[in-house]
Amino acid sequence: MKLATEFKSIAARVPLLVLILVCASANLLAQQRREREPNETYAARRARLAAQVDCPVILWGLTGREEFSQAYIFAQEDNFYYFTGHNEEEAGVIMLPALKGGQSHDVWDGPRELLFLPAKDPQKEKWNGVRLSPNDPDISARTGFASVQPFSEMRAYVEKLAKLYPSFSTILPYEKENGGYPHEKAVVDWLQLAVPQAKLKDIRGIVESLRTIKSPGEIVFLRKAIDLSLDAHFEAMKMMRPGLYEYQVAAKLVEIHAMGGSEAEGYAPIVGAGPNATVLHYDKLARKIADGDIVVLDVGAQFSGYSSDITRTLPANGKFTPRQREIYGVVLGAQNAVFAALKPGMNFCKSGDKSLYKISYDYINTHGKDLHGKKLGQYYIHGLGHNIGLDVHDPGEYCKPLEPGMVVTVEPGIYIPEENLGVRIEDDVLITDTGFELLSKRLPRDPAEIEKIMAEAARSRARE
Repeated sequence: MKLATEFKSIAARVPLLVLILVCASANLLAQQRREREPNETYAARRARLAAQVDCPVILWGLTGREEFSQAYIFAQEDNFYYFTGHNEEEAGVIMLPALKGGQSHDVWDGPRELLFLPAKDPQKEKWNGVRLSPNDPDISARTGFASVQPFSEMRAYVEKLAKLYPSFSTILPYEKENGGYPHEKAVVDWLQLAVPQAKLKDIRGIVESLRTIKSPGEIVFLRKAIDLSLDAHFEAMKMMRPGLYEYQVAAKLVEIHAMGGSEAEGYAPIVGAGPNATVLHYDKLARKIADGDIVVLDVGAQFSGYSSDITRTLPANGKFTPRQREIYGVVLGAQNAVFAALKPGMNFCKSGDKSLYKISYDYINTHGKDLHGKKLGQYYIHGLGHNIGLDVHDPGEYCKPLEPGMVVTVEPGIYIPEENLGVRIEDDVLITDTGFELLSKRLPRDPAEIEKIMAEAARSRARE
């Protein structure tokens, strides 16, 4: 009776609670991520950067005009977000180099950090939601910047600084995977137009080095993204069966992510059945899954900008064929061999006595053969892993020794097109002082355990 009375009391308050939440939501910013780290964390990152440069740093966020598709959802440029936590369009930042010991000021007597935001535009906000603006009364408290100026004034500040400093630092463009090109080129072109006399210095290496070691807050977000991915992969195991289309399995994974608070996937979902299991970045999702297919599912959730990266390989009908299980066992054995050696100081280089990749390759190349009796190393066609963070392929040099605080993937694989047989097992790990923590350990890797989960799900469907 007491519980019933309390329930009625709570129920009576629900409409009021909903009203409060609706009113509060009107003041939320349309583009800001659901969670972010404290302003102090972003400020500390800027301070670490400022301590390693000798001239002003100029960075831009994305403008929101990089895409014209109606399906486009704004997401900030990773490096800009890393230092500001700001996820709205048309923003810029200037950071002055740190003052040397004993200095109270240098040739520049203005603010040491300036954030530039677009002026308030009530008409635009009617369509696209509320945005932060320089004139908001609480703008410094919300952004963590003591000085927030209109974006239109950024060039004038740069021109003033150019009279005092012969050089500026920014991220110079390069044409590599996820290199930010052409955004970085646009920033450089703008600087060369505004201050053609200034020398530009590249801070890519400094920025990438800072991003390699994750803060406690970043690790929290990565754990959340990984947990959402594990939930989704469990559901994929349970629903997997012949007759489904690849896109239907992908849709279930995406649904679980979204319902758990993920704002997007870290990359285009990969669900490849049969011959598509041998295509590394297969994203067509068009095949009808057939009895006897093996299915590679490489799908990772993103949470508050941070991306997981998880892969499992499943038998479509719930039971590995002897050949499928043989190849699966080789890949699993290679991954376990890596885990046995994984600790700070090791690396992902292709060779050397600290090479985790070499451990995985040597295992694959000495266990099992193809249909012609040849070794399997030739079918291991990618690297062992990579850093994850704000980007699913976060900055990180493959030959750099692993350090505590890095979060990386471990993903050996074998792909044999002749047999329509591809197997990849990918997990996410946090490097610790003494070894590693397997962040994705909740999701089974053992083939017998996978078959058990799939069999139980099939029996449950049969009873429905």
